[in-house]
Amino acid sequence: MILSKKHLFILLLGLLSFTACEIKEEDKPLNVLWLVTEDLSPFFLNAYGDPRASTPNLDRLAKEGVVYTHNFSVAGVCSPSRATLATGLYPNSFGAHNMRTLKQQAIAKAAGLVDYQVVPPPEVKMVSEIMRENGYYTTNNSKEDYQFFKSELAWDESSGYAHWRNRPNKEMPFFSIFNANVTHESNMWSTQYKREDHDVFPPPRTAESQWEKLGYKNYQAYKNDTIPLQVPEDLAVEVPPYLPQNEIGENAMRKLYSNIVRMDRFMGIILQQLEEDGLLEETIIVWYSDHGGPLPRQKRLLYDSGLRVPLIIRYPNKQRAAERDDRLISFVDYPPTLLSMVGIQPPSYMEGQAFEGKYKVGIPRSYIHGQADRFDERVDLIRAVRNKRFKYLKNFYTEKPYYLPIAYRENMEVMQELLRMRDAGELDENQALWFRTSKPAEELFDTETDPHELNNLTDDPAYAEVLTDLRTECERWMKAIDDKGFINEIELIQKFYPNGKPQWSEVPKLTFKGGKITVNASQPGVRIGYKYSNEKAPHKGWNIYSEPIEEKADDTLEIITHRLGFKYGITKVVNGNKLETHYPLNRHELNP
Repeated sequence: MILSKKHLFILLLGLLSFTACEIKEEDKPLNVLWLVTEDLSPFFLNAYGDPRASTPNLDRLAKEGVVYTHNFSVAGVCSPSRATLATGLYPNSFGAHNMRTLKQQAIAKAAGLVDYQVVPPPEVKMVSEIMRENGYYTTNNSKEDYQFFKSELAWDESSGYAHWRNRPNKEMPFFSIFNANVTHESNMWSTQYKREDHDVFPPPRTAESQWEKLGYKNYQAYKNDTIPLQVPEDLAVEVPPYLPQNEIGENAMRKLYSNIVRMDRFMGIILQQLEEDGLLEETIIVWYSDHGGPLPRQKRLLYDSGLRVPLIIRYPNKQRAAERDDRLISFVDYPPTLLSMVGIQPPSYMEGQAFEGKYKVGIPRSYIHGQADRFDERVDLIRAVRNKRFKYLKNFYTEKPYYLPIAYRENMEVMQELLRMRDAGELDENQALWFRTSKPAEELFDTETDPHELNNLTDDPAYAEVLTDLRTECERWMKAIDDKGFINEIELIQKFYPNGKPQWSEVPKLTFKGGKITVNASQPGVRIGYKYSNEKAPHKGWNIYSEPIEEKADDTLEIITHRLGFKYGITKVVNGNKLETHYPLNRHELNP
């Protein structure tokens, strides 16, 4: 076909317009919004096939984005999982596998454990710090449970008030995290429906507290108030076979669905704010849960009920709308993918792989991996490997029972009912499995035909090849990451604290020349930040040091040095004079 001059002109104009559009898109960095819920499996969501809970906001994300169907946490509990999300490392590769290291339970302290923070390798940075280094405004609202104290350079703001709206330059790209606590295990305790709903978010910094605005005299009264169940009291529910098949089990499920409804409303508030600011089509929205469900035999365990989590990503302009992606994805993949999505090359130390973006790895995963070690006051050691269909568990403490009495979990009425049934001899075959007094060395489950993982296939010759494959992969993975779960925790602490105390970040060396201050610190892994006294607004974080700092005669300069896992030091400079570095006596001051 021969085109006329007129048609050639139109075609050329179209190509130029497309190119200009592409250039414009590339010139303007995309924002990234992480919306996090807690203690939630995908099985109870409309986007994954269960319509019992009304979730219009998540449904919209699913309709306009991609639903990832095979997404897994690295642990069945929050702190080790969050350590991975912050670093891109498996928790058991750098000693962050025990839950929890910074707030030891009394029984753990009685066994000789102390409060400690994990010390990551010196090259490791929090992924949010890498985003800051590349020009992003970073906020966290508001959990900081990483097994180590956050890098003081990781966030422009980390608090209950943190928000992209606080950035000083509205053209600045942002990476913001918002965490919804409403589906957390603690909101399943007793029959109380704790009031934690958000009407205004975030609350104004100077305004009266939310509970005072609602007419309460104190926070405790507000917290102890109840709200109605958000689903019908007679909602027909399906109780997992390992839970009580009675009214108590049914009520637990209704409360779970009710909390999901409330969580969805909170997500709706954030999404509405994004639209109001005209940022929806300039932002990658990532919604996920920190690990599996809150109920007994879910949280803390390595069954799919504890590891499998929902993930929905909405890309600008509804790219890949309503797509379902069944690739295996692990939490260890999130940090490199975050960087890849905005065009930043992930550092080589990260143990995951980018599944989207510029640096996307072409070959999908064949396996995901999980770990379980100490949970609060109870110690276990289990490793998991899963392919698309089969799950393998390696139990190292076979003499220990499946069920471990954890005081936090036993606040739940449904857990109390299970214990009552056990003691009364009323457990059926499925319920009794969790209360066995010992474990086999290996377990193998077909998650397609046995989604609750009740039937161990290790002795079935038909699955011998699958068993060998997953066993081999488990051994390979533990060796590849130098699994720290086999080091006694007291010995692990001694490696982190060679002298029995947290180590100090290096005092910086300052050079004054031409009205500028050059800062040097040679300690491996130490980061340098600075702040003038007039910048101490609550939402103003430390500036990342990258070039000599201007001296200001009428202002005090503070310089911070901090390595992850170490105590940070602050050095003051007043009128060109360096004062003594001090180490703040706050939560970073641990006293083993």
